[in-house]
Amino acid sequence: MKSKIINSFLWGNSVALSWLWGLGLFFSVQITYLFGLTGLFGFALLNSIGLFLFGYGTQKIAHRDKGQESLERFYKKWYKPFRFSLYLYQLLAITLTVFATVKYLFIPLLASYWPEWDNGGNILQIFSLLLVVALVISASCLLGEEFTIKSIKYWHLLIGAVLLIIIVSLLAYIQPKEIYSYHSWIKNETGKPIFIGYLVAILVGFFVGPWLDLQQWQRAIQMRKEGTNICSGYFFGSVIFFLLLIFHGLMASFVFNSAWFNSDMASVGLGGIKYGHEQIVEYMIHFRSTLPEWIPFSYYLFISLAVLTTLDSGYVSTQWFLKEISKTSNSPVLSLIPKGIADSPIPTYILAGFITIFSVLANFELEYFMVFYATFFVAYASLGIARCFVPNSQHSLPQVKLFSIGALSLAVFAGGYFMQMALFMILGSILPILYVIWLVLNTDLLRVVKEKVEEVIDAASEIPVLKNLSKATHTVINGKTLEVSTGSHFEGKWFVHTFMATYVDTNSVGNVYFGVYVLWVGKARELFFNYVLPDFNLKDTTYLILTRSFEHKYITETREFERISVKIRASEYNRKIATLEHQIFDSAGNLLGKGKQQLIFVSSKDYRLLDIPTDVIKAFMPYM
Repeated sequence: MKSKIINSFLWGNSVALSWLWGLGLFFSVQITYLFGLTGLFGFALLNSIGLFLFGYGTQKIAHRDKGQESLERFYKKWYKPFRFSLYLYQLLAITLTVFATVKYLFIPLLASYWPEWDNGGNILQIFSLLLVVALVISASCLLGEEFTIKSIKYWHLLIGAVLLIIIVSLLAYIQPKEIYSYHSWIKNETGKPIFIGYLVAILVGFFVGPWLDLQQWQRAIQMRKEGTNICSGYFFGSVIFFLLLIFHGLMASFVFNSAWFNSDMASVGLGGIKYGHEQIVEYMIHFRSTLPEWIPFSYYLFISLAVLTTLDSGYVSTQWFLKEISKTSNSPVLSLIPKGIADSPIPTYILAGFITIFSVLANFELEYFMVFYATFFVAYASLGIARCFVPNSQHSLPQVKLFSIGALSLAVFAGGYFMQMALFMILGSILPILYVIWLVLNTDLLRVVKEKVEEVIDAASEIPVLKNLSKATHTVINGKTLEVSTGSHFEGKWFVHTFMATYVDTNSVGNVYFGVYVLWVGKARELFFNYVLPDFNLKDTTYLILTRSFEHKYITETREFERISVKIRASEYNRKIATLEHQIFDSAGNLLGKGKQQLIFVSSKDYRLLDIPTDVIKAFMPYM
């Protein structure tokens, strides 16, 4: 029991450090600048609750199935429609962390030791930025290569211990009395509607955000494999993360309430919005001659370690994600890329570095990245959560619609942010959630209508005139006349074809011949296709469906005049290959055999291998 609690704490510490993206670390300073300690505690509390709820939710998912691989099996099916959004989420998180570190830590330090840096010309600035970005990225990649998901928690334990020493030492020195001051808790902006606009964006963004974070999925899966309670791990993680944010916010409050600081020191961005992200660093630089040397060094070390433990985690999780993509993808383009490059996170980190340099030169602020997490990704994350817990949300992912609603909400929120209009910020944050709710309810409504129609059809089939038309076969066994129901129907997600075996299906000893089982499955597959793809026509189709492989395990024998039920459904797919699963039962419910088959799709004109057609994906998704 003690070892499990210790392991939960170890993972909790790693969860907290991996979730310290630049968005949380540096925005804790900005939220304190704008809204005082009230804003800080609101931001930290909502962020931590969202992190804990992810752990609670994944624990529930893991318990649906047996075994330590249960969550991993679920994830491998769940993540496929979200691959693009998961990668984009990861890329943007890496970028904003590198960006925030460079702009709010390294550039103020660079300018303090090199006063002419701002006037050095574009070439000199770009070159120095390249060096700084390369330093951050190379350190992150080096640490990422050193550790795996199994060992990284021990590295993070060491870093967590160092951070604890730094935090206690800094708090003991500055002794922040601001926590007892009314003016530290309440700012002028705190009582304005814009405060609610920020809180709603934080609530929405951080409550759904962890569900698109690869680091959190990888940690939850590993906890399950190790037999660690995911919920406990994330409880520890959310508490540690909350305390880290509060510490950084208290440091910011100490600076903003000091006699040294005045509002004119804050940088001004688009729309006249003021930003104070770098003010703690500026304070350390200004008083470096009077402060003990260990004070600024400790703070810079705190920021550096917090960033590195996020970026090394990002490296490990991105590598895990890319390897899975590379292993399961049948893309011809991906096959041309050397495996070492396709599986490596280094190109992703290099891309993040170039975006960082552009963003710094364009004078971007951290919040310009933040709006994506409060708007664009919300629809993807919300639908992802729905697909975890809402039974009737397993339809095909409307990628274009999700992108469109994400872009619309982004534009609405951005307009409200730059004009400081809370109503538009709130609307931009909740639009994606409202759309996903409508999407799920609309799908559920169609399901209910379908069920009602089936009930009417079943009732109508009992009318004597119509009953004579129902499909049934009578057979005589041992002098008794029996009715064997035949035909096709659905049981949940399974398409079921029922019929009666005859002598034509048997061999010389009276058992059903082994090759006949394949014919039965083939016929059931054709009927399934006919049901889900009613418009498919060989004369005008642009694609053909071919069998790539077929597997069947024989379990029990059967004989003539036995009612046979062949069940078939779509079980999984990637870009090129769809997999169908089948089971065969007799009238007593005994499993006769089971297996699976893989389908590929080729052009009807030149037999060129195609991606799975959109109409096939839409047809299969309700039955997966």
